[in-house]
Amino acid sequence: MNKSELIEALATAADLPTREASSITETIFDAMRDALVRGESIEIRGFGSFMVKEYDSYYGRNPKTGEKIKVSPKRLPFFKVGKELKAKVNC
Repeated sequence: MNKSELIEALATAADLPTREASSITETIFDAMRDALVRGESIEIRGFGSFMVKEYDSYYGRNPKTGEKIKVSPKRLPFFKVGKELKAKVNC
């Protein structure tokens, strides 16, 4: 499912115009994105949680040349699936 399919599913389920469903979806995604940028976690019971993991710098290798390179520290979004969703998918 992609974003436009999600918008269409919301519009159908809530009997909303597609434009309004799109606005709602964008608002939700913007709020989630802003929370993650601030370093906050997001927990949706029965679905899972989103959080930002911080990684220290480390030395890696360029796979093409084998040269040792320093990888900068970084923050990446991470999703941890909820118990209920995991159980439904594994049926």
